[in-house]
Amino acid sequence: MTQPRRIAAFTGSLFLSFLLAACGGGGSSSTPTPATASNGQTSTQLPAESGAPTLTNDTATDGYNRFNFRRQQMGLSLLSRNANIDLAARGHSNYQKINDTITHVQANGRSGFTGVNVADRFTAANYVFTSTTSYAFGEVIAASANLSGAANAEDLITAIYHRFVIFEPKFREAGAGSAGFSATGYNFLTVDFAANGLGAGVGKGQFAVYPFANQIGVSTVFFSDQESPDPVPNQNAVGYPVSVHADIDAAVSVQSFTISARGGQPLAARLLTNATDPETPTSAAAIIPLSELAGATTYDVKFVGTVSGVAATQNWSFTTR
Repeated sequence: MTQPRRIAAFTGSLFLSFLLAACGGGGSSSTPTPATASNGQTSTQLPAESGAPTLTNDTATDGYNRFNFRRQQMGLSLLSRNANIDLAARGHSNYQKINDTITHVQANGRSGFTGVNVADRFTAANYVFTSTTSYAFGEVIAASANLSGAANAEDLITAIYHRFVIFEPKFREAGAGSAGFSATGYNFLTVDFAANGLGAGVGKGQFAVYPFANQIGVSTVFFSDQESPDPVPNQNAVGYPVSVHADIDAAVSVQSFTISARGGQPLAARLLTNATDPETPTSAAAIIPLSELAGATTYDVKFVGTVSGVAATQNWSFTTR
């Protein structure tokens, strides 16, 4: 069976433009390696959830709608769909299908070429950033035998480095494009994001969390080996990641970050911060429990730290399916 593959782009240059990616690091983009991710959801059907968007059976639209659904639940701004960004995303999915490859970087001269990197493909699609110093953009890619855009979106959200891109608070626009199956059986979904001017996000000293407070039906497992770089080396089946997301130009510092089953002791977990993990942006942090979560169980989370020097504390809970 063809395994789903996921790839996301997150590097940046503060006070200039921001390119969000899961592969690479530092102040310039680098060629990412293929990444894989899954939350164990192999069916084209997701568990029923109140308020979930009606499925259109269009991979790109359902993936885009699912991201917006989750952002709204978290209290983040909804993304406006932009036809030019759609064009850039669709062109890149087609390039990957034609060349049967998973990549953020296109090779000039190959069939389906629309631009070497994300910025080039935005330009080719006539998407224009009005400021040369205050903007951000990002990209996530799924390649899967599963045509369900909603299921692919949930897999991308589970994969923590991808989640950092999807839930950037200052993103305001997005576009999505999918392609048919490649020779090896992958259908490609590309979603591109943009902040045309770094406007309001969640605000100074503030952050959003995922899973969000009182969320139900949360998955219990994340297969860490399927994401590259592997966020939990030497271990595959781990617990569902828990994360905090401040504005892209903020800095998150963690004093303590714990998760525990209701009434129990904090679980052993791997902490991801930019200070120790270059794939984690300075504006976010996450913990990944080192064992699968229990089903039908309420978990309590506590975060204590700072966001750009402002003290930040939050306690919240979620329940697994």
